[in-house]
Amino acid sequence: MVKLVVRLTPKAAHDRIDGWDLDEFGRQILKVRVKAPPIEGRANAALLAFLAKELGLPKSRLTLMSGDTSRYKLVSVDDLEEDELTKLGAS
Repeated sequence: MVKLVVRLTPKAAHDRIDGWDLDEFGRQILKVRVKAPPIEGRANAALLAFLAKELGLPKSRLTLMSGDTSRYKLVSVDDLEEDELTKLGAS
């Protein structure tokens, strides 16, 4: 299982990954934008669906562990190796 810290921006023009960055604590974070608004968990659901698509995994393998109402999310991905995350934000 891999834990991924995501900085989510809802209400974007397109679903996209803006790449990797460091937060104020020095943790590596993935910056993601989704079209969905932050209403009733829609942006969180869109985030999980988008990440699953980008990783080529079923949505059931991704879980939002924390950050329900925060811009920063902690997402766990079952049966994924750390080095497989490099394909996110590579384009």
